[in-house]
Amino acid sequence: MLCQIIRQAEKHPSLIPLFIFTGAGGTGAALYVLCLALFNPDVSWDRKNNPEPWNKLGPNDEYKFYSVNVDYSKLEKEGPDF
Repeated sequence: MLCQIIRQAEKHPSLIPLFIFTGAGGTGAALYVLCLALFNPDVSWDRKNNPEPWNKLGPNDEYKFYSVNVDYSKLEKEGPDF
C-alpha cells in the first residue's frame, strides 16, 4: 500500500499535500486517544489497587487537555474528602 501511495505521488505531485495532511490528522488523532487513555482520571487500568482514581485528584490537579483562563494552582477544594 505504501508503494502504491509513493507511485501515485510520483505521477501526481499535487497529491503530496493531501497525503501529508491526512497522515498528520491520523497521527494527531491517535496521539490524542493515547493521551486520554494514559492520563485521563476517568480511565482505570488497575481496578484492584486504584478502583476510583478520580477521587484522588486534588483541586490543583489539571486533568483537562486544554483549559482557557483557569489557573489550577490557585483553586481551593470545595467539597468534602471521601
